[in-house]
Amino acid sequence: MIDYDKVLSDKIKNIKPSGIRKFFDIASTMEGVISLGVGEPDFSTPWVIRKAAIQVLERKQIVYGPNIGLAPLRKTISKHIEKKHNVCYDADTEMIVTVGGSEAIDLAVRGLIDPGDEVLVIEPCFVCYAPLVELAGGIAVPVPTKIENNFKLTVDDFKDKITKRTKLIIMPYPNNPTGAIMTKEDLEPIADFLRNTDIMILSDEIYSELTYGRKHFSIIELDGMRERTIYVNGFSKAYAMTGWRLGYCAAPAPIISQIFKIHQYGIMCSPYISQNAAIEALDSCDNEVLKMVDEYNIRRRYLVNEFNRIGLSCFNPEGAFYVFPCIKSTGLTSEEFCERLLYEKKVAVVPGSAFGDSGEGYIRISYAYSLKHLMEAMNRIEDFIKCLENQKNES
Repeated sequence: MIDYDKVLSDKIKNIKPSGIRKFFDIASTMEGVISLGVGEPDFSTPWVIRKAAIQVLERKQIVYGPNIGLAPLRKTISKHIEKKHNVCYDADTEMIVTVGGSEAIDLAVRGLIDPGDEVLVIEPCFVCYAPLVELAGGIAVPVPTKIENNFKLTVDDFKDKITKRTKLIIMPYPNNPTGAIMTKEDLEPIADFLRNTDIMILSDEIYSELTYGRKHFSIIELDGMRERTIYVNGFSKAYAMTGWRLGYCAAPAPIISQIFKIHQYGIMCSPYISQNAAIEALDSCDNEVLKMVDEYNIRRRYLVNEFNRIGLSCFNPEGAFYVFPCIKSTGLTSEEFCERLLYEKKVAVVPGSAFGDSGEGYIRISYAYSLKHLMEAMNRIEDFIKCLENQKNES
């Protein structure tokens, strides 16, 4: 018999499974569960996007595309970025179309990091950043943000964590899981600090279209930042295209020319059908996105108000589609809270600790679900909090 423990990579064995998927997988085996754990829009992909894909199928054009991505899509993305941020990227030399934003993040990390290099990972954050750094042989250095600063990054948060090995800082705004955003005024001191270093930025802006009352501002818009930033975005969240698996990264040509090789050998090309559909998304779906944002905003306001009403202090998110209420008053850890809520009230949410140590004491709830589902979930959560209070009083 083969001893698989010996043949498997120690690096892989030491990486923890996703804390998001853990509760989603448990919930999928139970009946009557309201699952609010996965960031999956409940909207259908807009019809014009689906129609574009159907037309490709009808023409039987189901083929490999260019490794770097279809030229018409790259040109459309370049125009989109210029329209949104007044920053130009050459569609031929400064862009790669990827299999979701996740691949773009992986390309950026692997393209920059050598063994022993350090990467500043802003927390709380999406679960993939630190593991991808470790898989590349790098060292993920957590940089906690604070509720007192509205989970925004400040220079004071990270300046003392920089060493000679620091090569990259990952900036995930609008943020998953907190919903925090960074304004121009928030980003300017960070840009001023980084201009005097050789540190690169990976700016994950997958939620850039989903903001409430304030337009998203990208760090690439500030002087000198485009040249030191790998800009990552995609179609999953804003256009309800999660299963289409399409993203992109834009960066200076010397970086793209190198990370392109990882994409070329590891993936080859992004789905041809999805790429054609994505052109239609960027060309025709601005109003569809605004309608989704309006609906998300209704859900956002409802959840924030409800959590505060039942006594769980809730940060008011300005982006993405998550709320991040504090559960410290219950005396439970994030993991304990989520396990008991799932088994006792059949509501699946994600412990804040899944997003880094600084997320302990919080839970993440996605409002990419119908208001009806959210209202029923809140009724169950309120009952759960009342049960916890009664248990405290009895003891």
